[in-house]
Amino acid sequence: MSRAKLTRLPTQFLLLPLLFLAGCAHQPAPQVAQATPIPVTPLAPDATPAPDLSPVDATAANTASSAADTHAASTQAYQTQSTAGIDAADLPGPPADSIVTVRQADLWDRLRNGFQLDDVSEPAVAAQLNWFANHPDFLERTFGRAELWMYYIVGQLEQRNLPRELALLPVIESAFEPYAYSSARASGLWQFVSDTGRRFGLKQDWWYDGRRDPIEATRAALDYLQALHDEFNGDWLLAIAAYNCGELTVERAIEKNRRVGKPTDFWHLKLPAETRGYVPELLAMRRLVANPGRYGLEFSRILNEPYFVPISTGGQIDLQVVADIAGISADDLYTLNPAFHRWATDPTGPHRLLVPLDAAEGLEQTLAQLTPEQRMRIEHYTVQRGDTVATIATHFATKPEVIRELNDLGPNELPVIDAALRVPSTSVALPEKAARAAMLFDSPVRLRRHHRGVRPDIRVVRRGDTLYGIAQRLGTDVHALAQANGMQPGDRLHAGQKLRVGSATLAADSALVPPRAAHATRASGTGTASNDGSRRVLYTVRRGDTLYSIARLLQVTVVDLVGWNGMSGDHSIRPGQTLVAFVRSRS
Repeated sequence: MSRAKLTRLPTQFLLLPLLFLAGCAHQPAPQVAQATPIPVTPLAPDATPAPDLSPVDATAANTASSAADTHAASTQAYQTQSTAGIDAADLPGPPADSIVTVRQADLWDRLRNGFQLDDVSEPAVAAQLNWFANHPDFLERTFGRAELWMYYIVGQLEQRNLPRELALLPVIESAFEPYAYSSARASGLWQFVSDTGRRFGLKQDWWYDGRRDPIEATRAALDYLQALHDEFNGDWLLAIAAYNCGELTVERAIEKNRRVGKPTDFWHLKLPAETRGYVPELLAMRRLVANPGRYGLEFSRILNEPYFVPISTGGQIDLQVVADIAGISADDLYTLNPAFHRWATDPTGPHRLLVPLDAAEGLEQTLAQLTPEQRMRIEHYTVQRGDTVATIATHFATKPEVIRELNDLGPNELPVIDAALRVPSTSVALPEKAARAAMLFDSPVRLRRHHRGVRPDIRVVRRGDTLYGIAQRLGTDVHALAQANGMQPGDRLHAGQKLRVGSATLAADSALVPPRAAHATRASGTGTASNDGSRRVLYTVRRGDTLYSIARLLQVTVVDLVGWNGMSGDHSIRPGQTLVAFVRSRS
C-alpha cells in the first residue's frame, strides 16, 4: 500500500498499526469493471464492430475517465473563479461555468457521439474521402491546430444542439488556421468575407478583426448556419451549401429545378463547382472521423478539456506586457488571440484575452493593478514644427486617438512645439502572422486614397499573363507587385486589365506601409526566399496528381500554383514535371 493511501486513513487506524497491517494482508482483490466500447456509426454492412477491451485496457480506460472527470471539475471551478470579474456582456459565448461536462476522455469520442447528419453513398463523397485518406500529413497538421479550438467549438454546438459535424467545417474552410486569408478576401477559421462578417456582428477595425477571433467568429458562424437551416426548412445539406456560395444562389437553383419538376435536394441542384465539392468534403470528413481505422488512419488523441480561458484586461493593454506577466511568449499569446493585429488590444474592446489555462491564475488581478504607463510601453517624442497629432500617429504606426489618449489631448487640441509627447514604443516586433495581418489591413488599396504625387507606370495585361510571370519579366517580387495593385499573388488577371508596375511605383507603395509594420516584418522574418515568411519548394508531379490535389497537399490554392508556374490554357500537368510553390510555415 502506498504512502499516499496511508495518509488518508482514519486517525484511529494510525493508533493500531498491528491491526492495520493484518487488515492490509487480507484486502480483497479489487473488482475490475468491463469498459463498454463507444459505438461507432456504421458506415457499411461489412463494418467490423469494436472489440471488447481486456481487463487491463478497461482499468486504464476507467482511470483515464476518472482523471478527466477530476480535471474537468477543477477546471470548471477555476474558470468560474478566474472570470468572476468580467462582465458577461463582454464575453461572447457561454459563461465559463456553463461548459457542458462530459465523461469521454478523448474529444474525438465526444464529437462522434453528436453526429447527426446521414452518411450517404455518393461518388463525390467517396472521391473526397479518398483524397483525405491518402494525405495523412495534411490531416496531422490540420488537427494539430484544431487542438486549440475544437473543445470550445464542440461545446458551443452542444449548447445549441447542432450537428457536431459542423465542428469539422473549419477543416474545409481554413485547415483550422485562424490567420487564413483567401483570394476572395475571406478570413479566419470560418472564412467570413468582410460584409458577411459585419452582417453577423463581427467588428473589423484598425486594431482588431473579429473574423479572426475564434470565439466571436464561432458565434457568428453558428448563428449563420442556424439561420440557413431554418431558411431551408431543416435541410442541413442545403444550409451548408448556402454557407459556401450564399443563400440566394441556392434559392435560385431550387427555384430553377422546381419550375421544371426536378428534385430540389442538394444532389440534384446545379450549384457552383466549388459548392458541389464543398458539401461532399464535409461528409467525407465526417465518415473519416467516424471510423479512421477503416481507412488505415489513427488520429492523435485530443484531450476533452479546455486549453484556454478568457480573462478581462480592463481596457486597452500592450500584448507583450500581458505575455511577460503571464510567463508565455508573445507568439503564443497572438496564436490564441489572432484577431488583434497590432501591438495592443483595441481601445474600444473587446477587453478580453484568451490565455492558456495554466498561465491564467492571478493574471486578471495583476493586470487590474497596473498603472497606465505600465499597461502600454511608451517612449517620448519631441514635437517638431509642422507636426500634427495625425502625422505623429502615422510616424508611430498608430491612430490619432491613441496619441490624444496617452497625452490627455482634447479632440481639437494641437501639440505644442518642443513638448515631449508620450508615444507607443517603436521597439515592438509583431509575430510574423500578426504583422502580415496588419499589412493586409493597411494595403495600398486603402492607403492609396491618401497618397498623391507619384505617377505610376501602367502595364496592360495580355491574354495568358499572370502576376508571377509579369513579376519575373520585370525582375521584381510577385508579392510587391500584387501589393502595389491591391491584389494577392494568386489572383487571376484578365486581358485589358491595367497594372501599376515599375520600381518607382513599387517603392512608393512600400513607403505606404506604416513604419512599425515594416519594422515588424523585418524583425520577425524567417530569412527565407519570400518576403512574407513563405519558403520556396519544388514539387515533382506523380501519376494521378491533379493541380487540386497538389494545392491541397501544400495548403495553397490552385490559382496560386497556376500563377507561380506561369501556366495558361488547360493547366494540364504530367508526371515528372516540377512545380514551384511558396509554402507558408504553419504552427
